[in-house]
Amino acid sequence: MGREAGTKVNYDVLALVTLNKDRILGGKQLTLLANDVEEQKTMTADIAKALKADVVKMTSGDYLVIRG
Repeated sequence: MGREAGTKVNYDVLALVTLNKDRILGGKQLTLLANDVEEQKTMTADIAKALKADVVKMTSGDYLVIRG
């Protein structure tokens, strides 16, 4: 399941959708603050679909929209 040590994969983080305002730190990605879990899921899915990108749910509960 892991990647080969010599394999370099470049991912672009296009968006971060969080429920915690303290995680909004800046950067080039779009960062959105959702009001609740359902809004967070909807926002993430809509952005990923519009940008033809993938979604990763982090253990913190935040969602990343990435393209690689």
